[in-house]
Amino acid sequence: MLFRKLPKACFAIVRFAVLIPLAAGALMLASAQDAKADFRVCNGTQSLVGGAIGYRTAEGWVTEGWWQIPANSCATLIEGQLGSRYYYLYAEDAGGGGRWAGDINMCVADNEFRIVGVEDCFARGFQRVGFKEYDTGRQGSWMVQLSDAPEAPESQN
Repeated sequence: MLFRKLPKACFAIVRFAVLIPLAAGALMLASAQDAKADFRVCNGTQSLVGGAIGYRTAEGWVTEGWWQIPANSCATLIEGQLGSRYYYLYAEDAGGGGRWAGDINMCVADNEFRIVGVEDCFARGFQRVGFKEYDTGRQGSWMVQLSDAPEAPESQN
């Protein structure tokens, strides 16, 4: 009957020693769940920027927009783990001051949109603009930084 001879303080120490690792493990698990994977665009300019994204799905090419990204803030365009390697971004200054574009033509609309397909944009009542390709290297999240300076790096992960 070893337990009857141990003082009550020993049980408190053992209980404490067991609870500390359990609490630490719960905190680490909660922190891992809080870590978000997504595709974010940060607007480092002094103007409101409208952004649109393109990507490949099982139903084909999809473009979505417009996200309004206020000056010096970020917006999440895709929430959750990124499922594709390549994503395409088009953004423009709401005041008409600038564009962040590329060579990959996709469809957009004047107002909020989700368009499936990149062919015959005009015939389907949409505009065609050049999106810039971002190779995420299959990373779970990606961030694009828009800036006034064209020579500044535009993306990082």
